[in-house]
Amino acid sequence: MCYDIAFTTRIESVFKLMPLLNTAPGADLSFDPTYHKIGMSYPQWPIVLDHEGPQLAKLTWGPIPKMLNSPEKVKRQRQMFLNARSEKVLEPRTMWNAIRHQRCLIPVTGFFEYREIPGWKNKVPYYIKSNDQEVFFIAGLWTLSNSWDVDKPEPIPTFTLLTRQANQVMQQIHNGGDNAGRMPMMLTNELAEEWIKPNLTDTDIRDVLQYTQPSDTLEYWTVNSVRKAKPDDESVLAHINYEGLPPVLTD
Repeated sequence: MCYDIAFTTRIESVFKLMPLLNTAPGADLSFDPTYHKIGMSYPQWPIVLDHEGPQLAKLTWGPIPKMLNSPEKVKRQRQMFLNARSEKVLEPRTMWNAIRHQRCLIPVTGFFEYREIPGWKNKVPYYIKSNDQEVFFIAGLWTLSNSWDVDKPEPIPTFTLLTRQANQVMQQIHNGGDNAGRMPMMLTNELAEEWIKPNLTDTDIRDVLQYTQPSDTLEYWTVNSVRKAKPDDESVLAHINYEGLPPVLTD
């Protein structure tokens, strides 16, 4: 699943992608470029949603569903809701189906995944980005969540990032673990604008979610592990050579 993302440019770049985008009333859009954020830190992130037109706000990554009804359960299980399978959005009686009309977009400049190599002790981390856009959108859903924070007792706006079955390249990179063969639900700019339209039918939603980002639109390279503490700077994205690493096949 996708738990590691980056936004290495200025927030103004999102407005350039969406000329009709406005700032949500009262929103604090101060956001410094970041080369890596892990979902399990439950960071705030710039999110596009529709409220009488597209608006940019900051939401917290990681919903807290009602079933997590104690601080202990939140601590143990919240990370399970950082991602949502796109197939679940239209599946009745799921949390994601219940909030399918609360759609949003997560702007990123790239994301990280780990590849298992037979015979290797450690997985190999990759950074993946669009090869023709500095910023691209991932489909998401948002909801109000109980914070379980005594200093912030009011519900907080949160979001989850949608994933889908991986394309050829991502099947080879994200090839291990319980959620192997998944990738973020990347959207073209046109589909991104469609995703947040307020009156989409279930058929419209299904049509958007059928899109698969082509492998040849991705650029990717190996990096150092992003699960180890390091400065939040360009060094996170530096290419690291792993001797004997089998190539990712593109044919």
